[in-house]
Amino acid sequence: MYQNVRRAHRNAVALLGFLAIPKTDRKYADDVKFRKFRRQLFHSSLSRILQSLKAGMTTRKLFVLMDISDELYRVYPDSTDLDGGGGRRTRDHTEELVAAFELGALWDEYGLVGDIVPFTNDFPRADIHELIAPDILHQLIKGTFKDHLVDWVEQYIVQTHPNAHAQAILADIDRRIAVVPPFTGLRRFHEGRGFKQWTGDDSKALMKVYLAAIVGYVPREMVRAIRAFLEFCYLVRRNVHTLSTMDAVEDALDRFYKNRTIFQTTGVRDGFSLPRQHSLRHYLDMIWSFAAPNGLCTSITESKHIDAVKDPWRRSNQFEEVGQMLLTNQRLDKLAASRTDFADRGMLNGTCLFATYLALHPDEDLDPELDHIRVLDSGAVVTKRKSRRHDDGAVPGPTVLSYVVMAATAQTQHCRTADTLGDEIHQPRLLELIRRFLYDQLNPDSALPGLDVPIHECPLFQEQISVFYSAAATYYAPSDPSGIGGMHREHLRATPWWWRTAPRFDCAFINHDSSRAGIFGLDVVRIHLFFSFKFRGIKYPCALVRWYERMSDEPDEDTGMYIVQPESKHGAPVLSVVHLDSIVRAAHLIGVYGNEPVPDNITEHNALDAFRSFYVNRFADHHAFETIF
Repeated sequence: MYQNVRRAHRNAVALLGFLAIPKTDRKYADDVKFRKFRRQLFHSSLSRILQSLKAGMTTRKLFVLMDISDELYRVYPDSTDLDGGGGRRTRDHTEELVAAFELGALWDEYGLVGDIVPFTNDFPRADIHELIAPDILHQLIKGTFKDHLVDWVEQYIVQTHPNAHAQAILADIDRRIAVVPPFTGLRRFHEGRGFKQWTGDDSKALMKVYLAAIVGYVPREMVRAIRAFLEFCYLVRRNVHTLSTMDAVEDALDRFYKNRTIFQTTGVRDGFSLPRQHSLRHYLDMIWSFAAPNGLCTSITESKHIDAVKDPWRRSNQFEEVGQMLLTNQRLDKLAASRTDFADRGMLNGTCLFATYLALHPDEDLDPELDHIRVLDSGAVVTKRKSRRHDDGAVPGPTVLSYVVMAATAQTQHCRTADTLGDEIHQPRLLELIRRFLYDQLNPDSALPGLDVPIHECPLFQEQISVFYSAAATYYAPSDPSGIGGMHREHLRATPWWWRTAPRFDCAFINHDSSRAGIFGLDVVRIHLFFSFKFRGIKYPCALVRWYERMSDEPDEDTGMYIVQPESKHGAPVLSVVHLDSIVRAAHLIGVYGNEPVPDNITEHNALDAFRSFYVNRFADHHAFETIF
């Protein structure tokens, strides 16, 4: 099963069966015999369910494989012994131990439950030791990051400062997290980390904003350790791995091990013999065994739980419901397969009314209408409840590099002419900037850009303007939540009244030079206005932007993030009008907080106006991490 199918909610997770849950009286709940029965029932049930696979493990079939370079087998010659000390466990070795030792010795010395027969023993080519797959959410995000590193940073601050000062530092770290500017899909921490019910999504969101918040309060080695760990997490989460990405994973892991010793030298930790951190050593080997995990975790079955268990149970009469639930699941799978088949045949394109019209007017030229219908049909039809449940930016449809479209509805309460609209939004140069923009559009081969030519050489402009509050950027990001074609969508806002609270003017990346990789081919801007107009019969969707400039060609050596500041010329901000097609995607900026506490009057709504310089957050999502380097 391809990763894009699994991540696009296309029935990649299949229901195998319902496992029995043995119950007993309270007095037998901790009984040794009942505990053994419960464990063995689980393995025996799995063995019975998977019996149909046994034939494929006993009868050999020869397949022709493509040639693979020997280099693939020379990268990690010791990949079967990543720990460098412990022996490798196999099915044969475990059976020898069970035959040679008593149950107590097996548990104390080897951690084995000797009187339980694993379900893999019923299959000739299965080994339960080879089935341990990576679990990014619980091992890395909730385990190593949230439960270890974040807690260790707090312990360090408490141990090295008087109590009152330590609490003030922790409060300011929470303030730094709380004032992070909004970003599509980013969970808000209005009170910092001060809540108890942490979910996996909360921990993922904290990873994106935590690094900048601790700079200045902890040693540089701690910042670098957390940076290396974040890079490791984002690298192993990639949709596709190459030899270079595997080298980068190994490098990030080495830097993490090197810098995490600061927690030991400062007295926060005695050692690092922790199972969840130990799992990091095995990720390279597991990627070679199971390919790119791409978000794989033990909670992946939750994506099927509602559709396969809860909803079918509600549809049943709750009497001998298992048979009814299985029948419901069979019918749902057949309906989903039928819909996919009908869509591939083109049977679901358009509407019944349009199909009838085509049948009655076969000779009419309807190419524009057909193109519009194809765009509408590129998205899957889902219920409103499923849309809310899976509203993670995934977009169905074919794979393209990127595109940006304006919101469907214009805001009619604003002025329609350039000079009056400029006065309304406090941008008196709007008319001038539009004229200079038109000069660039009409003279693409000009030696001088429109910002440098005399204004009298620019076209006159007296057209009506339509104002919009948002635009949608859709781009290829298979490592993020995406559709079957790997497309992901996010919204950029430029509104004076976001959720009736405050203005919101998002930042974005502008395509500066497609021939250059990483951030050197991109520019950072802040969008102050989305608008469109027609000039000489051509419609121009545009954005009024303020430009930012990099403070260095190298990223910050501790956080690994580039730092930018608002660009100015003669004390005035550098503004221009750009075509919507030049926007690549949203950019997330986090203030460089410095050494002073965050003032109380700064919020997430005015943070982009309050700080002098900003980190370009490459941890905002996986596409940003792969793009900004």
